[in-house]
Amino acid sequence: MKDLIQKQDLLYQIAITCIPGVGDVIAKNLISYCGSPEQVFKQKKSKLLRIPGIGEKLADAILSFNDFSKAETEIEFIEKHHIQPLFYLDKAYPHRLKNHVESPVMLYYLGTADLNAPKIVGIVGTRKATDYGKAFVDELCAGLADTGCLILSGLAYGIDIQAHRAAIKNKLPTVGVMAHGLDRIYPGQHKATAKKMLENGGLLTEFTSGSIPDRENFPKRNRIVAGLCDVLVVAETATTGGAMITAEIANYFNKEVMALPGRVNEIYSRGCHLLIKKNKAAIITSVHDLLELMNWDLPAANKPKQIPLHLGLTDEEQLIINYIRKKQKPGIDDISFELELDPGILSFTLLDLEFRGIIRQLPGKFFELV
Repeated sequence: MKDLIQKQDLLYQIAITCIPGVGDVIAKNLISYCGSPEQVFKQKKSKLLRIPGIGEKLADAILSFNDFSKAETEIEFIEKHHIQPLFYLDKAYPHRLKNHVESPVMLYYLGTADLNAPKIVGIVGTRKATDYGKAFVDELCAGLADTGCLILSGLAYGIDIQAHRAAIKNKLPTVGVMAHGLDRIYPGQHKATAKKMLENGGLLTEFTSGSIPDRENFPKRNRIVAGLCDVLVVAETATTGGAMITAEIANYFNKEVMALPGRVNEIYSRGCHLLIKKNKAAIITSVHDLLELMNWDLPAANKPKQIPLHLGLTDEEQLIINYIRKKQKPGIDDISFELELDPGILSFTLLDLEFRGIIRQLPGKFFELV
């Protein structure tokens, strides 16, 4: 009975992503107001029209939707290939993505790696990687081997596939985020690498089976890479392209971004130089730069710090302080997820606590008590 209910829930969770004109933001809004994906399909038009962002056209599209065959087919595919569906309200959904309104309603995951790993490094760059860029990626992954971090990229030609292969070589878990369904690997030349990734890593997508790698899917893929990592490393890129888009999104998501400098006249270093010049990325020349920025090579404090009891903190501020004291240098994503606090409001609260001399921000957007 429980399995039947879960399967029914999954049917509606997938189906809501199939309604024409309903994207991730609108879908989450609908679910929030209606109470569940199933209830979205059972509402009267008058109630739908009272939901912000829902007009006549979208209300009619929801009410007239009756083709659940795609969702049913997807469930069959999921069961056959042992794929893990991840609804955005599930506990197993990646917590780094959970609080971003633009994150996918549904994710489909095939693999063994922990999508909530303590340390996740995204590595992206041009498809036309040079020997210089490839060698740096190899060196970076070798240097990260002892950290046990997860390496994240997009399984594309060039820097992406180099990152996955270097991770495999150094026994680091690595996940590829794809711009199509799990029924294919694109490009096809990377099938062997993708198969190895499933042994210690995985493949992740928001697209159902049968989805092809259309051009518009890649920016959507890039936002998952940007949102899921703690730090994004741009190894090589021109001033336009997917890596630059991913870097911009990572900055928007308040993630750390690092870029590899190169020769001033090298076309695939110009994007990195632009990110550095505009203060949108820190320079990375070795693994030590990343470890220092992320505070991953610094030992944790031997004992928690005490704060005065007369600070006049609000309940929410006290909750944050207690969490920082308990966890010792937690990251902003962990604070937001564990305490279920809105990321925007949390950022302002942390800044206020910092101005008041109660906490300090460390490199990598980690926090400790003063």
